[in-house]
Amino acid sequence: MESQTKIKDINALALEILGLARSTLLVNLRFMDTAICRLKPRPYKGSIAVTGEYILYSPEYVAGLYKMGKEQVIRAYLHMVFHCIFQHFAEDEPESEDLWDLACDIAVENVINELELKCTDNGSQKIQEELLAPIRRDAGIITAEKLYRYFKDGNVPDDELIKLKVAFALDDHKLWYKSSGVTAATTTFGSGDSDHDEDSEGGEIGFGTDEEGEDEEVKQLKKMWSDISEMLLMNLESFAKKQGDSAGDMMQNLKAVTREKYDYAEFLKKFAVMGEEMTINDEDFDYIFYTYGLKMYGNMPLIEPLEYKEAKRIKDFVIAIDTSGSVSGELVQKFIQKTYNILEQQENFFTKINVHILQCDTEIKEHVKVTSKQDFDKYMDEMTLKGFGGTDFRPVFQYVDEMKDNGEFTDFKGLIYFTDGFGTFPSKPPDYEAAFIFVDDEYNNYDVPVWAIKLILQSNEI
Repeated sequence: MESQTKIKDINALALEILGLARSTLLVNLRFMDTAICRLKPRPYKGSIAVTGEYILYSPEYVAGLYKMGKEQVIRAYLHMVFHCIFQHFAEDEPESEDLWDLACDIAVENVINELELKCTDNGSQKIQEELLAPIRRDAGIITAEKLYRYFKDGNVPDDELIKLKVAFALDDHKLWYKSSGVTAATTTFGSGDSDHDEDSEGGEIGFGTDEEGEDEEVKQLKKMWSDISEMLLMNLESFAKKQGDSAGDMMQNLKAVTREKYDYAEFLKKFAVMGEEMTINDEDFDYIFYTYGLKMYGNMPLIEPLEYKEAKRIKDFVIAIDTSGSVSGELVQKFIQKTYNILEQQENFFTKINVHILQCDTEIKEHVKVTSKQDFDKYMDEMTLKGFGGTDFRPVFQYVDEMKDNGEFTDFKGLIYFTDGFGTFPSKPPDYEAAFIFVDDEYNNYDVPVWAIKLILQSNEI
C-alpha cells in the first residue's frame, strides 16, 4: 500500500513538473501554443519519449531531470514538441535508425539554441555549437533530412558521431519504429495506477505493433501536425521580424516538412501524348466471337484481335539543360539519367520518339536529336557539358519556336527546362506547356511566370 502511494506521489510530482514546463513555454512561445498544448502526458517505463500524440515519461526520470535544473525539463519538453512539428516520428523507416535519430535530435536542438530562450538554457549550447560548426560549414542549413544524408555519406567519423549523440540526444525514439517491437506491455507504467491524468491508463501508445489501423493512425497524426506546421510557418513570418535572423533554421525546417513532395516520374508522364502502338489490344478484343468461330468453322475465328491500341506514350518534347556556371555538372548528368530511365520504360516509350536535348547558357550550345533508345544510349555515353556562362531562357524558347515552324514535331507536348532559376524568362507565354525543374536542398522558393509549371526537387530525389 505504501509503495502504491509513493508511486502516485511521484507521478503527481512529475505531472506538476511537466505542467510547469508547458506553462513556461506557452508564456515564451505564444505563437506555438497549439503545438505545445497538443501533446498529452502518459506514464512510461523508459525515460522520456514522444509519439505525436503523447509525451511519455518515467516519473522518476522527470523528477531527476528537474533536480538537475528546471531548464532541463523545459528544454526536453520543447525538444519533443519540435520532433512533432517537424514530423520526425512519421517518416518512413530509415535505413539507419541511429543516424536518423541523431539527425532529428541535432535539428531540434539547433532550433532551440537559435531561439535563445533563457528558460531552455541548460548549459549545453556551447558544446553543441562547437560540435555543429564544421557540419554547418559543409551542410549549410540544418534539417534532419539534410543531416541524415550527410551522415549516410560518411562525412563524420564514428567517434565524432558518438560525441554528437552524447551532446544532442534528450529523448527515446524507439516508439517511432515498427521494427523496434516495442508494445504497450513494455511501455506503459503500471496498469492505471495513476489517476492524475485521464490519459494515463494502459493501452497501445507507440507504432511498434502491427495492429490494423496503425497506418491510418499515423496518417491522422501526420495530417494534424502538418496543419500545425503550416500554421506555424505563417505565424513565424511576423515572429521572425522581432527575432531578426534568429528564426532562420526553424523556418527552413518548417519549409522542409510542409513542402510538397513530387514524383518526377509521374510529373514526366504529364507530357505523354495519345498515339497508336502496334501491339495486341486485349482490352478491345471479344473472345466470345473468337472462340465461337473456332468451334463452328475450325481454324476460322469470326474476329481477330486489333493489332494496335491507343496508349499514352511520351513522343515529342524538348529537354533544355541550363549549363550556366552556377549549375552542377553532376546534377545535370543525374537529371538526364533519371529522365532516360523513366523514358526507357516500355509503358512510357514509343518505338520511335522525337526528343530534342538542348544545352544552353545565354545561347544554344548543343542540340542533339534522339529518335530511339539506341540514340539515347549513345548520347548518355558521350555526353559532355558545354557552356558555363550566364543564364537566359529566351534563346531556348525562340529555338523551339523555330523547330515547330520548320515541322520538326508532329505532336509536340512541351519543354522541360532544368535550371537553377537565375535567368531571364520570355515576356510572352509559349503555345505549349513549359516546365522548369529546380534542384534545391535549401527549401527555397522560385518565382516563375504564371504560365510556367514549377517543380522543385531535392538532389536525393533525382
